[in-house]
Amino acid sequence: MVEPEHPSLSVRRQCELLDLARSGLYYEPRGESPENLALMRLIDEAYTRWPFYGVRRMTAWLRREGHAVNPKRIRRLMRLMGLEAIYAKPRLSAPEKAHKRYPYLLRHVVIDRADHVWSTDITYIRLRGGFVYLVAILDWHSRYVLSRELSPSLEGEFCVRTLEAALARGRPEIFNTNQGVQFTSEAFTGVLEVARSRSAWTGGVVCSTTSSRSGCGGR
Repeated sequence: MVEPEHPSLSVRRQCELLDLARSGLYYEPRGESPENLALMRLIDEAYTRWPFYGVRRMTAWLRREGHAVNPKRIRRLMRLMGLEAIYAKPRLSAPEKAHKRYPYLLRHVVIDRADHVWSTDITYIRLRGGFVYLVAILDWHSRYVLSRELSPSLEGEFCVRTLEAALARGRPEIFNTNQGVQFTSEAFTGVLEVARSRSAWTGGVVCSTTSSRSGCGGR
């Protein structure tokens, strides 16, 4: 909201009006250390082989490989990567309590035309210097990717931008997602409500191409 080139208001005055600390305007988040990036690569490779590994088993495996790590650190890195051990359990998706819940609309529905059902989900992509997150919106009937965007973080703004780009091409009758906080936020559902699309939340992977991770595809 701050405009550095504003003709009449200085940056200092804009920050005062917005009740923002001026130092926060120039803050740039630090990336992960090379050591953590190396650990994330190992975690990713281990998770691909053993997707049932949780924090404790992953920590034990890394220690056997000669890395001095503790569960707290591995838990943070696995959360950052969006990884969770796959096993039978209740409540696979935990939505934000304050967010609105929507009914599931796809039971017994035959999807036989384009723009009947769209869906979206987030996955991560490993890069040489770290990780990025990919969100994509897919038309279920045609399997066509309507829009997509990469982000270095899981903040919800890039999901909203991807949704707006897809809605510029058309309108779905039903929009289907999981109950992740990025998709149940007011910013995301508000765009859908403006577009007059019905929304259906599911408890599992919503894309037609599934993988061991909860994402829009595999690697």
